[in-house]
Amino acid sequence: MPHLQPKKRFGQHFLHDRGIVQRILDAFDPQPGETLVEIGPGPGALTRPLLERGAPLHVVELDRDLAAQLRTEFAPDRLLVHEADALKFDFCALAPHTDVPVPRATGGQERPPGGKLRLIGNLPYNISTPLLFRLLEQERCIHDMLFMLQKEVVDRMAAPPGGKDYGRLSVMIQWRLRVEKLFDVRPGAFTPPPKVDSSVVRLVPHTRPPIQVHDADAFARVVQAAFAQRRKTLRNNLKGLLAAGALEALGIDPQRRAETLTLAEFAALANALPSAA
Repeated sequence: MPHLQPKKRFGQHFLHDRGIVQRILDAFDPQPGETLVEIGPGPGALTRPLLERGAPLHVVELDRDLAAQLRTEFAPDRLLVHEADALKFDFCALAPHTDVPVPRATGGQERPPGGKLRLIGNLPYNISTPLLFRLLEQERCIHDMLFMLQKEVVDRMAAPPGGKDYGRLSVMIQWRLRVEKLFDVRPGAFTPPPKVDSSVVRLVPHTRPPIQVHDADAFARVVQAAFAQRRKTLRNNLKGLLAAGALEALGIDPQRRAETLTLAEFAALANALPSAA
C-alpha cells in the first residue's frame, strides 16, 4: 500500500495519534444498523476502527489518490467511497427511507439500514465554516455530527453572548444545533502538525428550536448585518433593515453591539422585519 503525503492544496493534516482516535470513537459510539458517513477520511485513521465496529460506512473524499487507496484496501460491500467535494455533496441522498437516489459508490451496494445519518470527520480547516453552513441546509436528515475542527472555530461555535468569540457563526449554529465541545487536540497528533490547536465537537440538531423564527432568510440577514462591523452599534449596522425606534419597541437598546444579544433577541429582531410578517 503506497504511503501518500498530505497535500497542501486540500488543507490536509492526517491524524495519527491512536489515543486521540480512540477518544473520538468512544465519544462517537457507533452502533450496528446506523448509517455512518465520514467526511475527509484521508488515509483511514478513523475509517479502519469505524469499520471494525461492523457497520458499513460511507466516506466522502475529494482527493482521488486517497479515494483510490481506500477502494483498494477495503471491500466495497463495507466501504462505499464517494469521490466528491463535501461542499457540494448531497448528504441527504445517503439517508435511508428517502425518495432521493443514492449517488453511485464503489460496487453499487445497497445503503446500510438505519435512520438519519451520523457524520464524523477530521475536517480540513480551510473549508470547515462553509461546510458547516452546507450541512445546516441538510440537517433534516442528520442525527448528529462529531467533528475535529480548528479550536478557534469550535470556541466560536460554542461561545455565549458577551465575549469576543461570540459572532455570526455562534448564533447561526446555536439556533439549529446543540454544541458540545468535548476535548482539545494538540498539533503533534497530526502529520504534518498544523500551526493551531484543534478541538473535537459534537453537534446535534435541535428536536425543538430554542427560539421561534418566522422567516429563516430574515433571521440570517439580521444576524449577518448585525455583525457586519463588530465595533459599530445595532443602530448603525441595522440601518436599512430596522429603525432605532423599532429596536426600542422590542426593548433592545440601539446603542448595544451585536455580541451582547441573545438568540431570543436576534429572533425578535428578525421577526420584526416586514418580510417576516
